[in-house]
Amino acid sequence: MNTINYAALATGIMLSLTTLGTVQAAVPKDMLAIGKAADPQTLDPAVTIDNNDWTVTYPAYQRLVQYKAENGKGSTEVEGELAASWSASDDRREWTFKLKPGNRFDDGSEVTADAVKWSFERLLKIGQGPSEAFPKDMQVTAVDPLTVKFTLKTPFAPFLYTLANDGAGIVNPAIAKANPADEGKAWLANHTAGSGAYRLERWQKGQQLILVPNPHYAGPKPAFKRVAVKIIGESATRRLQLTRGDLDIAESLPIDQLAALKSENRVTVADYPSLRVTYLYLNNGKAPLNQVDLRRAISYAVDYQGMVKGILGGNGKQMRGPIPEGMWGYDANAQQYSLDVDKAKTLLSHLPEKPASLSLLYSVNDPNWEAIALSVQANLAAIGLNVKLEKLANATMRDRIGQGNYDIAIGNWSPDFADPYMFMNYWFESDKKGLPGNRAFYSNPQVDALLRKAVSVADQTVRTGDYQAAQKIVIDQAAYVYLFQKNYQVAINKQVQGFVFNPMLEQVFNVATMSKQ
Repeated sequence: MNTINYAALATGIMLSLTTLGTVQAAVPKDMLAIGKAADPQTLDPAVTIDNNDWTVTYPAYQRLVQYKAENGKGSTEVEGELAASWSASDDRREWTFKLKPGNRFDDGSEVTADAVKWSFERLLKIGQGPSEAFPKDMQVTAVDPLTVKFTLKTPFAPFLYTLANDGAGIVNPAIAKANPADEGKAWLANHTAGSGAYRLERWQKGQQLILVPNPHYAGPKPAFKRVAVKIIGESATRRLQLTRGDLDIAESLPIDQLAALKSENRVTVADYPSLRVTYLYLNNGKAPLNQVDLRRAISYAVDYQGMVKGILGGNGKQMRGPIPEGMWGYDANAQQYSLDVDKAKTLLSHLPEKPASLSLLYSVNDPNWEAIALSVQANLAAIGLNVKLEKLANATMRDRIGQGNYDIAIGNWSPDFADPYMFMNYWFESDKKGLPGNRAFYSNPQVDALLRKAVSVADQTVRTGDYQAAQKIVIDQAAYVYLFQKNYQVAINKQVQGFVFNPMLEQVFNVATMSKQ
């Protein structure tokens, strides 16, 4: 017969409770561990348009300008990073930047005007998503080793702010010499070659990426000798590893887990007002969703408030259109769809033929997407539309969306710079169809004209009028289903200090200036 040592058991229980009371410092003080749901897709600044990738690329590359941090908070205003100063011509078509001397890539070579010129010319030549932030006819000239000039054929109102986004990262031209066949595109997909505070040491796909300090970085020496970006698909596992101290930051946790972490008060759950939106892409480019009444019917069938209350736990608000509240150009009086089953059924009755079924794509990239997909499936069943859900790997889903091989898909979007261009021009310009931004494959010459006009003048009042006029049209035509705007939440070990959130840079951590107590 076994005997139980109750004294030892009680001691063990007390030790366990003590351990649970605080997060144990399993990660060393000079290391930061970030838990994410999925691997990056590519680390090439000229290719990636995904915030998930930017966790690695932002600290590895520098840009001419960066967003200011004011009193510990992110700002939409910019300041020089590689640039010491800049000036613009009266017509805003010529921009001249003076570089700070002494900045060096991670191989020790100097960051020069030629490197800036080559990086932007490479970006435009590759011509993928990040290049959409810049005029296609932009010319870049190295005036002298530390002076670079940009010449635009027509004024481009957001130009200065676009220089702070990921695609404007300055890449070491030595990569082109080492990889002449493709100017380093294949190599840069899995490596970094920047002048930022960190460089990628290794990437074990599906497991982790290890960043180490750039030994030639010109700025203050960072506190962390190593930054580990750990790939942990299950949100419950990310939460567990955070609470036991194996992670310092856990990304993309669902609402219920964040609420539980808040109540436990063992880690910090930070909430930040955000410009991040979640919406449904409706494929306007092919049958059956090329029918406006079908798109409107879907827009009236969705239970927006149910999603905000149920899925988000009230931590968000329904969108009123593509420009979110908090971004200039937002129209508080814009048309807003709401759940109206009768109206949705009436619109369906106008169709020559109701579709037999619709596909809805989603991935594990966002813990809320599955709940959204199930909600939409139930909402559309209520008006007689059969929806087939397809749960895919995120990279597979993006490929399908890029090819236009879908009916409905779920997406998140946060702006790269503080301008309605990020929502209106990206989502609706007919030359940005697919992954660059117009994932609805929407096309309307009148909207194209308004959007082009909106970026050709500097006057914000005039631009607001153009954007709101275009927004009125696209809302009426139900190009997308505008679901909700959600606050950004992230769970962080209480020992971590100095994190600055910027609404343009979700999933980006200022690791060069963060530390631990």
